Amino acid sequence: MAKIPAKGDAVTWKTPQGETHGTVEKVLTKTTQVKGHTAKASKEAPQVLVKSDKTGKEAAHKPDSLKKV
Repeated sequence: MAKIPAKGDAVTWKTPQGETHGTVEKVLTKTTQVKGHTAKASKEAPQVLVKSDKTGKEAAHKPDSLKKV
């Protein structure tokens, strides 16, 4: 399992439009609604809520899809 970034960490992730940069808002450890989507997170399989630097929108990602900057 990938190392989980902490709140405030700068990260990047890949999108169909290219690489996106953002900041970790918090680590999700329970199922959470994000922009109408369900992030099925748990303590065993956490997800990371990130905020895009470009758009300001939030999204949940699995830790292995994020790269700390």
